[in-house]
This record gives sequence, structure tokens and C-alpha cells, in this order.
Amino acid sequence: MTSTIERASTPKKLTNKLSQTLYSATWRWHFYAGLYVIPFFIMLGVTGMAMMFISYFDGRDGENIHILPTGDVKSISAQADAVQASFKNGNIIEWINAKEANGVSVFRIKVEDRNHMVAVNPYNAEIEKTWIRQDGWYDFFNDIHGTLLLGDTGDRLIEIAAGLGIILVVTGVYLCWPRNGSSFRTILIPNFTARGRNLLKSLHSTIGFYGSVFMIIFLISGMAWTGIWGEKFVQAWSSFPAEKWSDVPLSDETHASMNHGAMKDVPWGLEKTPMPESGSNAGLDAIPDGIAINADSISEFAYLLGYEGRFRIHYPNGKQGVWTISQDSMSNDSNDPTSDRTVHIDQYTGKILADINFADYSLPAKAMAVGIAFHEGDMGLWNLILNTVFCLSVIFLSISGVIIWWIRRPEKAGRLVAPPMPMNMPLWNGAIFTGLLLSLLFPLVGLTLLIVLILDLFIFPHLLFLKNAIS
Repeated sequence: MTSTIERASTPKKLTNKLSQTLYSATWRWHFYAGLYVIPFFIMLGVTGMAMMFISYFDGRDGENIHILPTGDVKSISAQADAVQASFKNGNIIEWINAKEANGVSVFRIKVEDRNHMVAVNPYNAEIEKTWIRQDGWYDFFNDIHGTLLLGDTGDRLIEIAAGLGIILVVTGVYLCWPRNGSSFRTILIPNFTARGRNLLKSLHSTIGFYGSVFMIIFLISGMAWTGIWGEKFVQAWSSFPAEKWSDVPLSDETHASMNHGAMKDVPWGLEKTPMPESGSNAGLDAIPDGIAINADSISEFAYLLGYEGRFRIHYPNGKQGVWTISQDSMSNDSNDPTSDRTVHIDQYTGKILADINFADYSLPAKAMAVGIAFHEGDMGLWNLILNTVFCLSVIFLSISGVIIWWIRRPEKAGRLVAPPMPMNMPLWNGAIFTGLLLSLLFPLVGLTLLIVLILDLFIFPHLLFLKNAIS
């Protein structure tokens, strides 16, 4: 990928006027997109790596605590009693099974407005550790990664950066594409015989070219979590249809109610789907008559369904709430997003009200289940290593783009020196159509492009004119 911010000049090899014009226009938009995107890309790369390593070694919720297995595992009720004794006024929200035999069970218990995590030794029901949820380093980096610690404002700024990032990738690939008889070797293999700025440009192009596909995957999967394009458009159209649950009463609450703040515990395709309600005769038989419906019987039934390793039991929320058994890569429960499964059980009758797995997701929801797991490095050590290399590449591309521009910029220019606007652009109508299409697909990006276009056409030229007049 050619430099993100480059001095205005058209390569001499581009003799065709149309090619020159299109190249200059592409270069100019690559420049403007880079101006905005570079700080965000560095931030996303640094915080993304921090979150992946914390999650891999300590667990997303800090639950990677090892104990020595001794004897039989105590019942969940016995473990819950120990938790409740330490938090007398708390309400248990969920239980998380240990991933391996030498791991702890983890309870989430809410005391007033604060969620606490409690690690329990499953062999003796003794508490190993307690901590406040969303109060660790993972959560700190996650808040920066998703909102810049600015709430909705930060979310919108990052959504714009992700959309412009797509433009940056597309224009970058076009700019470094071999032309005028050049060989693909120029972008497939860096020119290590070059020195200084030329070597940096060669590395920038090659690394950018290889990383472009991964960049699109990361940007699209990340944008699907944003508040406008993700929540209002794509996610709303791709949610699991609750109508598939025949004759099951539905709650006013959605599956997103099981999330905790910015922490996502529910599969992307289910967040906007209404929760089923307890208290009817609907559903399929699950817990046999005469057996108490509690965490113990729900966990036994989960094992019968095939759940194993790390999975969760979410306690009923209120009189109409349901027991929920879930295992999904979104919550770091497994390395395989295609094994996602969520089961809701009536708290009074013990009947299954809903059973949703990966095969039931819509195509976009399936893509997001895999995409988010890949994005977060949840699919195993290979995924962590690959994502680390990718994040370092993004940071390199961002910094190298600035350095290339800095070395090449005219001295005492007093301005950013954007590539010149091509005159008599023959593809102007196509550019307008592309802008309208982007506005429909990515509203915030379209609005940003419109603002930049207005500034480029009506403001920047006059500022330059005034500067020259004063000089």
C-alpha cells in the first residue's frame, strides 16, 4: 500500500491521462482517509493486543484460576450457598462451569448496582477469590477500544474511522497495484535492496497488500458492534426471529438484557431477539416431574444435552424470567463458534421454551459469530499469534505512512500538502454515485465524506488563495 500521507505528485510512468486522473483522485482520498484513521488504527491495534493477551492468559473475567482436584465436585447449590453467605444481600445472576478439571467455578452475583465475580473451588465449595466485574485491565482496554471512554460519542467516532478504514484499504490496494508493465513481485516481496524512504514505501506496500483482506474482516466485524451501522441496520435485520418459537410467550426484554454493560455475553444474532417468558404450558419436556427445578437439575440436563467444558447457567430474572443454558465463543466459552447453543427453560414447568444453535442463525449472524471469534482471537493459539502479527502490521502501516509523508513533504509548506485535486475528472458522476452508495451503506461515513467534499471544494481552495494573496 503506498504511503497514507504523501506529497502531491503523479508518477511519471502513468502516461494515460485517465489513469493519471484516477490515480490522483484515489491518492487524494487515501490521504484524507489516513488523516482521520491513523490515530484510531494505532489505538485499536494496541488495545486489541492487550485484550487478547489478557483474555488468553487470565481469562476475560479473570477466571483462569487453577486449583488441585480433590474428590468429587460439590453441587452447584452448595457452591452457591457459599457465595450467598459472603454476599448476603446479593442476587446470583449466573454460574460459569470450569473449562477443565483443575479450574474454578465462577459465580456472578449482583449486590445493589454492582456485579461481583466469585471463584469457587468446586471440590470443597470454598471461595478462592472475589473481584468486581468490569473493573480490570481487560475492561479498561475494552472501553477504550469500543468507546474511547466517551460513551456514544466515542462509538460514533470509531464507527467513522472503521468506515473510512475500508476506503483507506480499497484506495491503498489500487495505488499499489502493478501497472505499466510492473511485476506483482513489487508488492508481493519487499525491495530490501532499497534504502531509507524507498525501503519504507516498499514495506508499506507489501504489508498493506497482504493485510488488506484481514483488515476488511476486522473492520466489518468491528463495525457490526457500532451504534448506527451495526445496531440500527445490520444487526436489526439479521437477528434470530422469535416467531420460530411456536406458541411461546415473549418478554418485553431482549437477549441483550443478559449482557453486562459493554461486556457482550450474548451471541450477536440473538441480542435483539425477545426473551421467552416462564409461566405457561408451552415448550418441550425437559426436567422430569417431581424433580426440583434449580441450578443442579438444570446443569444435569445441560450435560444430557451435550454441554461440556465451560458453559453458563443464567438464573431467572424475576417471576417471568427463564433459566438459560449457553455456550458460545462470544463469551469465550469455546474456541469453535459453530458450536454455539442457547437453551431457555421455564422456571416453573422445566420445559424447553427455545433451543437455538449455530445452524439456526441467519447468514449474517453466522458470519458474525465466526468473524467476532476470529476478531477477538478466541479460536486458539494460532488465532492469537495471527492477530498479534496483524495488529503489529496495522501499527507499522500507520506509523510508516506518517514517516513517509514527513520525509517527502516540502519544507516550510505550512500545510498538509494533500495530493492535488484532478481537473476535469471524467469519472465525476461515478464518484458521486459511489458517495451516495457509501452514504446508504454506512451513514456516518457518507456524512463524513460529504463534509470533506464540501471543505475540499469550497473551503480549502479559498484558504490557499488567501495565504498566497497575503504572501
